Amino acid sequence: MKRRKTIYRGMTLGALIPLSAALLIPVVFILTMAENPLKSMAVFFTGPWSSAWFFGNTLDGMALLLTASLGAAFAFRGGCFNLGGEGQIYLGGCAAAAILLLTPEALAGPAALTLAASAALLAGGIMGGFSGLLRRTTGANELITSFLLSAALIPLGDYLISGPLRNPQGNLLGTEKFSSSRLLPRLLPPSALSVSFILAVILVLAGHIFLNRTALGYRFRICGAIPSLALFGGINPEKSWIPGMAVSGALAGLTGFFAAAGTYGMTYQGFSGGLGWTAIAAALIAGNEPLALLQAVFFLGWLKAGSDSALLQAGFGFETASLIQAAALFLAALPFGSRYLAGRRR
Repeated sequence: MKRRKTIYRGMTLGALIPLSAALLIPVVFILTMAENPLKSMAVFFTGPWSSAWFFGNTLDGMALLLTASLGAAFAFRGGCFNLGGEGQIYLGGCAAAAILLLTPEALAGPAALTLAASAALLAGGIMGGFSGLLRRTTGANELITSFLLSAALIPLGDYLISGPLRNPQGNLLGTEKFSSSRLLPRLLPPSALSVSFILAVILVLAGHIFLNRTALGYRFRICGAIPSLALFGGINPEKSWIPGMAVSGALAGLTGFFAAAGTYGMTYQGFSGGLGWTAIAAALIAGNEPLALLQAVFFLGWLKAGSDSALLQAGFGFETASLIQAAALFLAALPFGSRYLAGRRR
């Protein structure tokens, strides 16, 4: 127990340096590029918490990132690297939208939401599990297969949204708004915050318990971290690849459901917005520990919400806000990504 606390403390302290350095990036950009540096700085730090609307939307964005990054971390812990999260989120949201739009009114409410969540889980799980299956049966690299499968199926989602599922009365390439009975309950109106935030935290706690408090989770971690030790103990490490990738994809698909039925109340082309890539960075920053994801996602969610607040309230440029987020993400994730890839090569 004492050793585990020491490991967590070391991981937290190790993450503080790159995260602190990443925090300097927005400060430098704001001071040098904003039209009104002092106002932009104040909005950047306080904007996400300045009203119920901003606060709720910040927490809602964290819920999406928390679920997606848990999926990425799960693949890492099983010895795999899921690069298809973006497509899995997108196709999961499209599958959920199709169910919510096509189910009869008699099934509206919890039944429709349950069916939509199941469809999203299935869509993402099949995509992720297929890459794990290819690695297990053919030796194909799951980085390549998950990325290519995602890139190949994203146009399918675009077709569904702009074709069969599109709202013919609207100008946006998106579906019609879901009725209130087909939406996740809101927690802080008028913001987009829904019960997805509570569900995401519960999933993180369940992931922590599974990985660190169960025998099956221990075997799963050993297969991913030290395959030779797993073999010595009579466990085939290859057995973790398919379930690891399938669960990772399923969580990404569930993120798409949360976005469709919670955040946006609809789907539109490109609604995933790079969330799958940010989730990989969050997982690496957290060292693939579920509980550490709470800290990493809080930082990244606040970083994005602060940039967006400065953009809306202080005339901050779109390009500058995106550049701030990209530079900070890269700087925060670089040490952890390099360490993971170096360990994988060894």
